[in-house]
Amino acid sequence: MSLTELLAALLSAAGVWLTAKRQLACWPVSLVAALLYGWVFFAARLYADAALQAVFCGCLLYGWWQWKTDGSQGDTTLHIRPLSVYTACAGLLTGLVGGGLWAFCLARFTDDPTPLADAMLSSYSIVAQLWAARRHTASWLMWIVIDTAYVLLFLTRDLYPTAVLYAVFIGLAFQGLMRWRAAEKTDQRLA
Repeated sequence: MSLTELLAALLSAAGVWLTAKRQLACWPVSLVAALLYGWVFFAARLYADAALQAVFCGCLLYGWWQWKTDGSQGDTTLHIRPLSVYTACAGLLTGLVGGGLWAFCLARFTDDPTPLADAMLSSYSIVAQLWAARRHTASWLMWIVIDTAYVLLFLTRDLYPTAVLYAVFIGLAFQGLMRWRAAEKTDQRLA
């Protein structure tokens, strides 16, 4: 375990906790964590996960902008948005196709020891992150599945602090799911 991995894990946990609470500070905290994890994953030869951190940086900047500019007429409440069936299907299909293409490239051009798992988890993580940026409650369900699989992957790569972090993420995702579902019900009553 390196100091970089430990710091990245702590900042990531703080970022997810702040996201569950719908706090704008989640975005810059998560951005620093993504930069640190990019280095950690590259050193562990998890190239899709390293590249994912760069993509996450873009998604995090997008989410930060979305949340910051969404308040209307001084309303700073971040309202939860429903996920349409079309958007859900498009996201799931995009994750599958993107993950398949990414896995092919990793298997062909890198020494990634788990190209399919690395690529599919990374691809679906992008979908989940974009859903979170758009404040879809379903993002938390996807994170629960993704984080569970990541725990197993990180254990096989001897990234124990990161495996523990992702186990914590599962609990935080359940917390986020419950909070966002409650907020979604409140938002629907006010609409």
